[in-house]
Amino acid sequence: MPIVEAREVSKRFLLRHNPSGSLKVHFLGLFHRGHQEQIEEFWALREVSLRIGRGESIGLVGRNGSGKSTLLKLIAAIHQPTSGHLLVERDARIGTMIELGVGFHPELSGRENVYLSASVYGLTKSEVDRIYDAVVDYSEIGNFIDEPIKNYSSGMMMRLAFALAIHIDAEVLLLDEIFAVGDEGFQQKCRRTMQTFIEQGRTLVFVSHSAQQVQDMCNRVCVLSHGQKVFDGAVSEGLDLYHQMGVAGAAS
Repeated sequence: MPIVEAREVSKRFLLRHNPSGSLKVHFLGLFHRGHQEQIEEFWALREVSLRIGRGESIGLVGRNGSGKSTLLKLIAAIHQPTSGHLLVERDARIGTMIELGVGFHPELSGRENVYLSASVYGLTKSEVDRIYDAVVDYSEIGNFIDEPIKNYSSGMMMRLAFALAIHIDAEVLLLDEIFAVGDEGFQQKCRRTMQTFIEQGRTLVFVSHSAQQVQDMCNRVCVLSHGQKVFDGAVSEGLDLYHQMGVAGAAS
Protein backbone atom coordinates (compact mmCIF):
# COMPACT_ATOMS: atom_id res chain seq x y z
CA MET A 1 0.00 0.00 0.00
CA PRO A 2 1.36 3.47 -0.88
CA ILE A 3 1.83 5.99 1.91
CA VAL A 4 0.72 8.74 -0.53
CA GLU A 5 -1.38 8.32 -3.65
CA ALA A 6 -2.69 10.88 -6.12
CA ARG A 7 -5.55 9.63 -8.30
CA GLU A 8 -6.15 11.80 -11.38
CA VAL A 9 -5.64 14.93 -9.32
CA SER A 10 -6.33 18.31 -10.89
CA LYS A 11 -6.01 21.74 -9.30
CA ARG A 12 -7.56 24.92 -10.69
CA PHE A 13 -6.87 28.45 -9.51
CA LEU A 14 -8.93 31.50 -10.38
CA LEU A 15 -6.74 34.47 -11.31
CA ARG A 16 -8.35 37.86 -10.82
CA HIS A 17 -7.30 40.73 -13.08
CA ASN A 18 -8.10 44.38 -12.27
CA PRO A 19 -9.57 43.58 -8.85
CA SER A 20 -10.49 46.57 -6.72
CA GLY A 21 -12.49 47.23 -3.61
CA SER A 22 -12.89 50.85 -4.70
CA LEU A 23 -16.49 51.91 -5.17
CA LYS A 24 -15.39 54.34 -7.88
CA VAL A 25 -13.60 51.64 -9.90
CA HIS A 26 -16.55 49.28 -9.44
CA PHE A 27 -18.91 51.98 -10.74
CA LEU A 28 -16.66 52.66 -13.76
CA GLY A 29 -16.65 48.95 -14.47
CA LEU A 30 -20.39 49.10 -15.08
CA PHE A 31 -19.74 51.26 -18.15
CA HIS A 32 -16.18 50.52 -19.24
CA ARG A 33 -15.05 46.96 -19.84
CA GLY A 34 -11.42 47.90 -19.19
CA HIS A 35 -12.26 48.60 -15.56
CA GLN A 36 -14.15 45.36 -15.01
CA GLU A 37 -12.66 42.56 -12.97
CA GLN A 38 -11.64 39.66 -15.22
CA ILE A 39 -11.41 36.11 -13.88
CA GLU A 40 -9.09 33.64 -15.60
CA GLU A 41 -8.92 29.90 -14.96
CA PHE A 42 -5.44 28.48 -14.43
CA TRP A 43 -4.98 24.71 -14.15
CA ALA A 44 -1.81 24.10 -12.15
CA LEU A 45 -2.30 20.32 -12.33
CA ARG A 46 -4.29 18.16 -14.72
CA GLU A 47 -5.18 14.53 -13.92
CA VAL A 48 -1.91 13.63 -12.23
CA SER A 49 -1.72 10.12 -10.78
CA LEU A 50 1.20 9.13 -8.57
CA ARG A 51 1.83 6.33 -6.05
CA ILE A 52 4.53 6.89 -3.43
CA GLY A 53 5.57 3.88 -1.38
CA ARG A 54 6.88 4.00 2.16
CA GLY A 55 10.64 4.52 2.15
CA GLU A 56 10.84 5.95 -1.37
CA SER A 57 12.77 9.11 -2.15
CA ILE A 58 11.17 10.89 -5.09
CA GLY A 59 12.41 13.95 -6.94
CA LEU A 60 9.81 16.21 -8.55
CA VAL A 61 11.38 18.12 -11.42
CA GLY A 62 10.11 20.39 -14.14
CA ARG A 63 10.38 23.93 -15.38
CA ASN A 64 8.92 26.83 -13.37
CA GLY A 65 5.13 26.67 -13.40
CA SER A 66 4.98 22.94 -14.10
CA GLY A 67 2.97 22.19 -10.94
CA LYS A 68 5.66 20.77 -8.63
CA SER A 69 4.99 23.03 -5.65
CA THR A 70 1.23 22.72 -6.12
CA LEU A 71 1.51 18.93 -5.89
CA LEU A 72 3.51 19.23 -2.67
CA LYS A 73 0.87 21.55 -1.21
CA LEU A 74 -1.86 19.07 -2.08
CA ILE A 75 0.03 16.28 -0.31
CA ALA A 76 0.49 18.58 2.69
CA ALA A 77 -3.25 19.46 2.63
CA ILE A 78 -2.45 23.16 2.23
CA HIS A 79 -4.66 23.03 -0.90
CA GLN A 80 -7.49 20.67 -1.80
CA PRO A 81 -7.81 19.10 -5.27
CA THR A 82 -10.35 20.60 -7.66
CA SER A 83 -10.98 17.06 -8.89
CA GLY A 84 -9.53 13.63 -8.24
CA HIS A 85 -8.35 12.26 -4.91
CA LEU A 86 -5.21 12.75 -2.83
CA LEU A 87 -4.85 9.95 -0.28
CA VAL A 88 -2.39 9.79 2.62
CA GLU A 89 -1.97 6.80 4.92
CA ARG A 90 -4.00 7.22 8.10
CA ASP A 91 -2.08 8.90 10.95
CA ALA A 92 1.02 9.40 8.79
CA ARG A 93 2.76 12.56 10.01
CA ILE A 94 4.02 14.80 7.21
CA GLY A 95 6.86 17.25 7.76
CA THR A 96 6.88 20.15 5.33
CA MET A 97 9.23 22.83 4.18
CA ILE A 98 7.44 24.15 1.13
CA GLU A 99 7.54 27.94 1.34
CA LEU A 100 9.94 29.90 3.48
CA GLY A 101 8.09 31.24 6.50
CA VAL A 102 4.82 29.41 5.90
CA GLY A 103 3.35 28.48 9.28
CA PHE A 104 5.44 31.05 11.14
CA HIS A 105 3.84 34.13 12.69
CA PRO A 106 6.14 37.13 12.05
CA GLU A 107 5.28 38.88 15.33
CA LEU A 108 6.04 35.84 17.50
CA SER A 109 9.50 34.78 18.60
CA GLY A 110 11.29 31.75 17.23
CA ARG A 111 10.58 29.93 20.48
CA GLU A 112 6.85 30.70 20.27
CA ASN A 113 6.76 29.68 16.62
CA VAL A 114 8.37 26.32 17.37
CA TYR A 115 5.58 25.53 19.80
CA LEU A 116 2.88 26.94 17.51
CA SER A 117 4.07 25.13 14.37
CA ALA A 118 4.69 21.86 16.19
CA SER A 119 1.14 21.94 17.55
CA VAL A 120 -0.13 22.20 13.96
CA TYR A 121 1.74 18.95 13.26
CA GLY A 122 -0.20 17.39 16.14
CA LEU A 123 2.47 17.44 18.84
CA THR A 124 1.44 18.06 22.44
CA LYS A 125 3.27 20.61 24.58
CA SER A 126 5.13 17.88 26.43
CA GLU A 127 6.25 16.38 23.10
CA VAL A 128 7.49 19.78 21.95
CA ASP A 129 9.29 20.25 25.27
CA ARG A 130 11.23 17.03 24.57
CA ILE A 131 12.44 18.09 21.11
CA TYR A 132 12.78 21.85 21.71
CA ASP A 133 16.47 21.94 22.68
CA ALA A 134 17.39 19.66 19.76
CA VAL A 135 15.50 21.92 17.32
CA VAL A 136 17.27 25.05 18.59
CA ASP A 137 20.70 23.38 18.63
CA TYR A 138 20.24 22.07 15.09
CA SER A 139 19.07 25.46 13.78
CA GLU A 140 22.24 27.19 15.05
CA ILE A 141 20.41 30.50 15.56
CA GLY A 142 21.43 30.84 19.22
CA ASN A 143 19.90 33.71 21.18
CA PHE A 144 17.87 34.80 18.15
CA ILE A 145 15.38 32.11 19.16
CA ASP A 146 13.75 34.72 21.41
CA GLU A 147 13.63 37.40 18.70
CA PRO A 148 10.50 37.93 16.55
CA ILE A 149 10.59 35.94 13.31
CA LYS A 150 10.13 39.18 11.35
CA ASN A 151 13.72 40.08 12.32
CA TYR A 152 15.17 36.84 10.91
CA SER A 153 17.12 36.64 7.68
CA SER A 154 15.87 34.16 5.09
CA GLY A 155 18.74 31.84 6.03
CA MET A 156 17.84 31.89 9.72
CA MET A 157 14.19 31.19 8.92
CA MET A 158 15.20 28.26 6.71
CA ARG A 159 17.37 26.85 9.50
CA LEU A 160 14.58 26.95 12.05
CA ALA A 161 11.96 25.57 9.65
CA PHE A 162 14.17 22.67 8.57
CA ALA A 163 15.23 21.92 12.15
CA LEU A 164 11.60 21.65 13.18
CA ALA A 165 10.56 19.60 10.14
CA ILE A 166 13.16 16.90 10.80
CA HIS A 167 12.52 16.65 14.54
CA ILE A 168 8.77 16.00 14.57
CA ASP A 169 9.20 12.27 13.85
CA ALA A 170 7.55 12.51 10.41
CA GLU A 171 6.98 9.52 8.16
CA VAL A 172 6.98 11.77 5.08
CA LEU A 173 9.14 14.84 4.46
CA LEU A 174 8.15 17.35 1.75
CA LEU A 175 10.91 19.73 0.69
CA ASP A 176 10.72 22.49 -1.92
CA GLU A 177 14.01 24.11 -2.99
CA ILE A 178 15.27 24.27 0.59
CA PHE A 179 18.84 24.95 -0.52
CA ALA A 180 17.98 28.23 -2.24
CA VAL A 181 18.99 30.10 0.94
CA GLY A 182 21.44 29.48 3.77
CA ASP A 183 25.21 29.00 3.84
CA GLU A 184 27.00 26.03 2.32
CA GLY A 185 27.93 24.54 5.68
CA PHE A 186 24.34 24.32 6.83
CA GLN A 187 23.23 23.00 3.44
CA GLN A 188 25.72 20.13 3.77
CA LYS A 189 24.35 19.44 7.24
CA CYS A 190 20.81 19.32 5.78
CA ARG A 191 21.90 16.89 3.07
CA ARG A 192 23.45 14.55 5.64
CA THR A 193 20.27 14.68 7.70
CA MET A 194 18.13 13.92 4.64
CA GLN A 195 20.36 10.94 3.83
CA THR A 196 19.87 9.63 7.37
CA PHE A 197 16.13 10.18 7.02
CA ILE A 198 16.13 8.03 3.87
CA GLU A 199 18.31 5.32 5.47
CA GLN A 200 15.75 5.08 8.29
CA GLY A 201 13.16 3.98 5.72
CA ARG A 202 11.18 7.21 5.72
CA THR A 203 9.67 8.85 2.67
CA LEU A 204 11.05 11.95 0.95
CA VAL A 205 9.42 14.05 -1.77
CA PHE A 206 11.96 16.60 -2.97
CA VAL A 207 11.53 19.48 -5.41
CA SER A 208 14.76 20.84 -6.82
CA HIS A 209 16.18 22.37 -10.00
CA SER A 210 19.57 20.87 -9.14
CA ALA A 211 20.19 17.62 -11.00
CA GLN A 212 23.08 16.82 -8.65
CA GLN A 213 20.89 17.14 -5.54
CA VAL A 214 18.21 14.93 -7.09
CA GLN A 215 20.83 12.31 -8.03
CA ASP A 216 22.27 12.37 -4.52
CA MET A 217 18.95 12.12 -2.69
CA CYS A 218 16.40 10.35 -4.88
CA ASN A 219 15.81 6.84 -6.19
CA ARG A 220 13.00 7.88 -8.52
CA VAL A 221 12.07 10.95 -10.55
CA CYS A 222 8.70 12.33 -11.59
CA VAL A 223 8.81 14.97 -14.34
CA LEU A 224 5.98 17.49 -14.64
CA SER A 225 5.28 19.76 -17.58
CA HIS A 226 2.43 22.28 -17.78
CA GLY A 227 0.64 20.57 -14.92
CA GLN A 228 0.85 17.06 -16.35
CA LYS A 229 3.03 14.10 -15.44
CA VAL A 230 5.22 13.26 -18.44
CA PHE A 231 7.65 10.79 -16.82
CA ASP A 232 7.87 8.61 -13.72
CA GLY A 233 10.80 6.28 -13.30
CA ALA A 234 14.59 6.03 -13.17
CA VAL A 235 16.50 9.09 -11.98
CA SER A 236 18.95 9.23 -14.90
CA GLU A 237 16.21 8.98 -17.55
CA GLY A 238 14.04 11.54 -15.80
CA LEU A 239 16.87 14.04 -15.49
CA ASP A 240 17.80 13.54 -19.16
CA LEU A 241 14.22 14.39 -20.12
CA TYR A 242 14.21 17.40 -17.79
CA HIS A 243 17.44 18.65 -19.39
CA GLN A 244 15.97 18.21 -22.89
CA MET A 245 12.88 20.16 -21.84
CA GLY A 246 15.09 22.97 -20.54
CA VAL A 247 17.09 23.11 -23.78
CA ALA A 248 13.90 23.10 -25.85
CA GLY A 249 12.39 25.84 -23.70
CA ALA A 250 15.49 28.02 -24.06
CA ALA A 251 15.44 27.56 -27.84
CA SER A 252 11.75 28.43 -28.25
